[in-house]
Amino acid sequence: MTWSEEEYLDCLRSERRGYAWVMHRHGGLTQEESMEAALECYPYEPAGDPLRGLVFHDEAWHWAMRAIHGDAYVVDRPELARPSPAYRALDRSSPRPRPGDRPGPPRLAADPR
Repeated sequence: MTWSEEEYLDCLRSERRGYAWVMHRHGGLTQEESMEAALECYPYEPAGDPLRGLVFHDEAWHWAMRAIHGDAYVVDRPELARPSPAYRALDRSSPRPRPGDRPGPPRLAADPR
């Protein structure tokens, strides 16, 4: 990726926070359990890792809903296909860009967009 360590860490923290929130609010985990789940889902990846940040291609809402409801959650629970307003309203100190907000995280060098 063509992003700095600071940008990667900001995104990692933000996605961990979002994942933990969903796991606590929708998955019934304690706050401690939800943070542990977030750390497991979003481990730190060293700068030289060629797949670093790949997990960011979908947001934390998606990964948490898959963990809670399974791979077919968008079919079985279509009301959960999009993040809730409460999730969107999370106070994030380093907000991750969302579609339509502003450009997303830096792209792979081969990304034509």
